[in-house]
This record gives sequence, C-alpha cells and structure tokens, in this order.
Amino acid sequence: MYRPTGATNWTETSWQRVDETRDDTAHVPLRSLRPATAYEIRVESRSSAGAVPGQAIVGRFRTAPRRQAEARVVFTVTTGQCYEDQDVPGGGFKIYGAMLKLDPSFFVHTGDILYYDKLAKSLPLARWHWAAIYGLRTNVEFHRQVTSYFMKDDHDTLMNDCWPTMKTKFMGEFTFTQGQAVFLEQVGMGPRTYRTVRWGKDLEIWLPEGRDFRSPNHAPDGAEKSIWGKEQKQWFIRTVQASDATFRLLISPTPLVGPDRANKHDNHANKSFQHEGDELRTFLAAQKNMYVICGDRHWQYVSVDSRTKLREYSCGPASNQHAGGWSQDDQRPEHVYLNVTGGFLAGVVERDNGHPVLSMRHYSVDGALLHEEHLPAR
Repeated sequence: MYRPTGATNWTETSWQRVDETRDDTAHVPLRSLRPATAYEIRVESRSSAGAVPGQAIVGRFRTAPRRQAEARVVFTVTTGQCYEDQDVPGGGFKIYGAMLKLDPSFFVHTGDILYYDKLAKSLPLARWHWAAIYGLRTNVEFHRQVTSYFMKDDHDTLMNDCWPTMKTKFMGEFTFTQGQAVFLEQVGMGPRTYRTVRWGKDLEIWLPEGRDFRSPNHAPDGAEKSIWGKEQKQWFIRTVQASDATFRLLISPTPLVGPDRANKHDNHANKSFQHEGDELRTFLAAQKNMYVICGDRHWQYVSVDSRTKLREYSCGPASNQHAGGWSQDDQRPEHVYLNVTGGFLAGVVERDNGHPVLSMRHYSVDGALLHEEHLPAR
C-alpha cells in the first residue's frame, strides 16, 4: 500500500503470490503516481493461505518532476560493493548513511553490486549473495527511503571482464545466462536493462547495458566490435538527439574516457574497443551540456579526453577497503582530479538566479567533501 506523505487514504495493491522458481520474488507495479511527490509505502506479507500475517516493512520514495518542471534534483552514484570489504562494525557500508544526509532524489548503482566470482559459483549461492548484501542494515535503511536505479556489470553478471559467449570453468556450474536472469528477478525494472529517465526540465539520465550485447574482448577491433550492440547504440543516439533536457548525463557501468590501465581490455577507454569508444566520445562531446559518469574503476577521478574534451566523472568504490588498482602518484594530463579512495559521487541540478547549474561533488565514505565542480549550462 502507498500514499502521498501525509495523505489519509492508502492505495492498495492486490495480494500477489511470490514466484518460487525465482527466489520467492514478486514485482509489484505502483500505478497512478503523481509527479514530484513524496510517498509513504508499506509492504506486507502473509502465508499463502492468508491466515498467518508475515513481516512488514515501511518506507518512502520520491517521484520525478514533470518534464518541463524547473526542479532541484539531488542524486548519488556508487560502484564496487564487495561483501568482503564492508566498513561498518557489525556489517554494512558507511556510504549509505553519508548519502542519506544529502536527502537524494534518486540513487544509481552502476554495477558490481556484488561479486559472484568471489562468493557465488552456483545459482543458489548467487541468490544467497543478494540476500546477504541486501540484508545488511545500512543497505536496508537506505533503500527503503530512496528511489534507486540498478545497473549490472561483469561481477554481478558472471565474473571479471565477462561477455555472453565466454567459456570458463572458473565459475563452476553458474552461467552467464543464469546471471542475467538472477539480476532481473532481484531488481524490479522490467525485461530491458537499458533505459533513460527524465527528472524535470533540467536533467535526463541514460543507463546503458554493458554486458548482454558485447563482443568478446579478444576479438579484433573494428566497426563490428561493440560493447553496446547495434540496437542499443541506435536507441541511445536517437534518444539523446531527441532530448530537450538542459543537462544530459550518460551513467555508464564502465569508463569511456579513463585513463585506464594498459593491461585492461574490457571498456571503451581501452584499445580493445577503441573504434566504438571513438565513435561514442565524438558523439557525446558534440552534445551541449552532456557529461559521463562511470563506475567500475576502484578510484575516484575527473578526466577530460585529450581529443574530444569529453568530461568523465568516476564515482569510486563503496568502501576504502575496495579502493586500488591505480597509483595516487600516477596523475596523467587527462586528470583534473584523482583520488584512490572509496566514497561516492553526488550531483545537484538547480537554478541560480534562473540559470541552470550542475554541481558534481566527490565524497569520502564518511561524507566528507573531497572535490567539487560547478557547471553552468552553456
């Protein structure tokens, strides 16, 4: 049941049976939501016979403003949430409490939500891993209050740097196809894993799919090699060109600008996918007020592509224990900001004397401000 905060009457959904073949999950659409509205929600459970009440959880969420509404929007982004690298005594991640203090309108997890290749090499273990991560009190407390969008990357699909036709014995009986299915059963988002979301007049975000359609990493680079696949790439270009949002943000599971390590072959910042990377960087840089936010990298950075001047913000991993993979002393010409640390990225879209401004801020796991930039609309 759900209602606008402070309202008297609840809107109730009908009882829905959980799917025993899909980890006892159920996806319940909420209908007729008002834009730019804070809602209360209460989720109840009962036995299938209806006689025995089960557990209940209460929460809240916020809906997006209308497309042409001038609204202040706050969002947060993270990546690299490894169960073994928790940083809260008793279990959990500090970033969630720190992000709650910013009262975000919405949250995006860019992928590597969990790591199957560390703890889950069978279907039952994969499902256990989701229960373990989202049974942590920090995660429960955050997600019962904040509108959230989830993306998947390699570790929460199958294993490091994976692709659909990859052959491996490392993952035991767990398969790429099973990883795809588990993600869709655990995350209520419908069958298509790439989408765009509008948050008022001044912000639209794109959340692409980076695993399901990709070519093998070791395939020769060229016009046919792709991470996104032809259909998704056409959709992306078409919807970006059609958008009239002031600021447009591509939130990608993996980098497009980097720089990245020379031994990596898995993303658009690597030479292995340079053809498509050049194509996307050229297109993105030609768009007014469009920027890239990326996950995957275990360090925070802001970088500017030397050729196209496209600007990219890496959010950094969910804990300091998971930070690494780059030397703090290795600051390249592309770097505007570099910090090998955990934490999160926050963005604020608002109007200053009527003029739209996007502010991008990197925070530590404790919520200390580490770096900020203010980007007035051009």
